[in-house]
Order: sequence, then structure tokens, then C-alpha cells
Amino acid sequence: MAKKIGIISDTHGLLRPEVLKILKTCDCILHAGDVDRPEILDQLRPLGSLYAVRGNNDGDWARGIATALRFKIENISFFMTHNKKDVAWDLKDTQIVIFGHTHTYFEKMIDDRLWLNPGSCGRSRFGQEPTMAVLYVDNKSWKIEKINLSA
Repeated sequence: MAKKIGIISDTHGLLRPEVLKILKTCDCILHAGDVDRPEILDQLRPLGSLYAVRGNNDGDWARGIATALRFKIENISFFMTHNKKDVAWDLKDTQIVIFGHTHTYFEKMIDDRLWLNPGSCGRSRFGQEPTMAVLYVDNKSWKIEKINLSA
């Protein structure tokens, strides 16, 4: 059964209304770190299956959150971490690598894997336009949509 996955990162304590509106239509939500406040995750949990990793700005409250996750959605293997430099050396059967940290959208096929940074959907920083991604997956195939948000 097809799934719609909302992918966000670097909210830095801000969950924009337009992001929340999109995530409400998703089956799963991936947050690639720098949440900054536990209330953000509290808002996301009721919306669908939530996968989140701890970022470098997530404080003591986030100690129980993993820095890296491996999981499957619709027979697609994911690896997610906040900083690309922390991606596992052995990605095994990983098909999609999700990361954040740079606040810059990045989408590229490398070694037959999708490498995706949804950019930052929190406060605009480093002159970057806020972005997120929506991934549509269905039985080992996927389609990605980059979403530009208003600054």
C-alpha cells in the first residue's frame, strides 16, 4: 500500500503552520534532527508514524533519541542521521539516506541510493529558503517532491 512520507529537518523549535498542514496529510514523518524542543515531537506524534534522530542542537532532553536510525517503510530501507559525516560506512541494503544539518536541500542518486537532505523548515538561517520534502513510496519505488516554503 502506498505511503506518503513527510521529511523535515532543522526545525530549531519552530513548526510552521504550512509544514504542519502538509504533515497532517502524511502517513509517516521523518525528522532528521535539530528539533530543539520536545514539544515539536509532541505535536508530530499524533499525525502518523514518527521517526526522529537527535541533532547537534538537541540538548539534554533528547538524550534518549538515537543519533542514527535504520528502518523500513513499504519495503524500502532507510538510514537517517543528522549530519552526513555520521552516515554509517556499511549501508548494507539501504536505498534512501536521509540527513540534515546544512539547512540546504540536497537530492542526488549516489551508488544507487537516494541521498536526501530536506533542508531546514524552521527559522530561515544562512540565507537559505525554508524547504522540506514529501516522499511517495509504493513497493520499492518512490517519487520525491521538494517543497519550498515561504520565508
